[in-house]
Amino acid sequence: MAGLSGTLRRTRWRFGLVASGIAVLLAGVGLINAGAAHAAAGCRVVYSAPSQWPGGFTANVDLTNLGDPLNGWRLTWTFPSGQQVTQAWNANVTSSGSNVTATNVSYNAALGTNQTVSFGFNGSWSGSNNAPTSFALNGVTCTGSVGGTTPPPTTPP
Repeated sequence: MAGLSGTLRRTRWRFGLVASGIAVLLAGVGLINAGAAHAAAGCRVVYSAPSQWPGGFTANVDLTNLGDPLNGWRLTWTFPSGQQVTQAWNANVTSSGSNVTATNVSYNAALGTNQTVSFGFNGSWSGSNNAPTSFALNGVTCTGSVGGTTPPPTTPP
């Protein structure tokens, strides 16, 4: 009987140890996910077109990251008057219709908090050359201030 009691005690102790290990692991995963979900995002964009001629223009974009540091960025906007990007520098710039996407190049991918990256491009236009009014950094609209946090997932991991 003493042998059975000792075996049960060891089995319960091992079960408790395994259950505790699983609980610690799940809690750690939850903390990692919670930390990633609460990253602050925010940006400010200054767009200027200092040079314009019939059918073409040069534009400069200053993007300031107001949120947590980034390693890789993507800025998107829509031209209101159908302008097209023809050549760019200090960013990879592509367009599809009026929608434009600018992404970092290798030497300016890291963008710390309150750090600014600048790039420029030449473009074409017909009719009018109105400036874009809304920009989004990595999918978050630039408002000139730090926005709220990304909401946590609604389903448990």
